[in-house]
Amino acid sequence: MDYDFKKIIIYLEAKGQLLFGRQFKIYDEDREILFKLCNYAIRDFGTCRKLGIDPNKGILLSGPVGCGKTSLMKLLRCVTPHFTPYELLPCRNIVFGFNHIGHRIIEDYGDGRFYCFDDLGIEPMGRHFGKDCNVMGEILLSRHELFLNSGLRTHATTNLNAQELEERYGARVRSRMRQLFNLVAFDKDTKDKRT
Repeated sequence: MDYDFKKIIIYLEAKGQLLFGRQFKIYDEDREILFKLCNYAIRDFGTCRKLGIDPNKGILLSGPVGCGKTSLMKLLRCVTPHFTPYELLPCRNIVFGFNHIGHRIIEDYGDGRFYCFDDLGIEPMGRHFGKDCNVMGEILLSRHELFLNSGLRTHATTNLNAQELEERYGARVRSRMRQLFNLVAFDKDTKDKRT
């Protein structure tokens, strides 16, 4: 397939309006982020190399609240409909599932499917039958093993920076996250697009 970034932007804006409403728009200040994400999605190895992105790793999309991380990850799946899509799941829902079902939830996300974990780091601590568990930390460890053994990629969005992620999940998980993800970050001063 032949990709043209300007046409991709037009397509993504139209698709975004269909999915999220007429008010959706691609902002000029987000084009750099979108350029990285689109080149990653289409697996343009040459451009990814220039941008410092490893197309064999997943994406960790970081930025302030309301900057559009979740919307962009939902839209990114539309750029390459011929690739296996990833399922976008809120981390808090996964923890709620753990609280109800238990450790089987962690095993369920250690399967061979593609996932994007949304709002990583703001989910509550898991608790099942009186035992606390850092559910997403355990899932990230499982996904790291899958990545090493089979190259299976995992994506995530987060409002937290590297230091906050390490405080939340520990140095062990943070170290593995460096292998698991390419960090693509919005500027910390990016405005809240929901207002």
